[in-house]
Amino acid sequence: MGEYSFLIAISIVFIFGSMSPGPSFILVAKTAVSKPLSEGIGVSIGLAIGAVFFTLLAIFGLYALFETVPFLYGVFKLFGGVYLLYLAYKIWKHSDESLSMDMKLEKSKKSFFKALLFGFLTQISNPKTAIIIGSIFAALLPKELPAHSELLLCLIAFFIDAIWYCMVVLLLSTQKSQKIYLRFKKYIDRVAGTLLAVLGIKIALDYQ
Repeated sequence: MGEYSFLIAISIVFIFGSMSPGPSFILVAKTAVSKPLSEGIGVSIGLAIGAVFFTLLAIFGLYALFETVPFLYGVFKLFGGVYLLYLAYKIWKHSDESLSMDMKLEKSKKSFFKALLFGFLTQISNPKTAIIIGSIFAALLPKELPAHSELLLCLIAFFIDAIWYCMVVLLLSTQKSQKIYLRFKKYIDRVAGTLLAVLGIKIALDYQ
């Protein structure tokens, strides 16, 4: 079992990475307080699948590819930044809409699978996630992977992201948190939109 000890270190780093503030956390928090519970869970699962996507890419050399062809990294970052700006625009656009608790559950309900896809697209729009995962693997993976390591790494990435974001959804989906959101919706939405816009601009323009 000692040959698999590297998975412990990777898991710890993944946990702190998932818990750090960023576009994914902003999306989950806003969804949790303003949408039905199923939608928040769907977004969380989509984010987790996105983490698996980047894990697979990192395993098969995405980090090395970006190092070899920096132009691709720049293109990836540009499209990711533009997508975050689009999300920011959508949030600002609807920030003035007032919703009652009943209206919230009826008017803005999205299917679980659409929410899952939305979460997945948001996760893969942030190329720094790919770089972070690639860097983690470069630093912590052994030169020769034990059997089934690829599968175990994907499971680690999925369950850490899914459990963390689902916990956030459950915590923020209470009636108390929803009432606070409805009371200050305009300001919360605009702060969230501004943060996403700043992150999108930073990702799109930061080619270092």
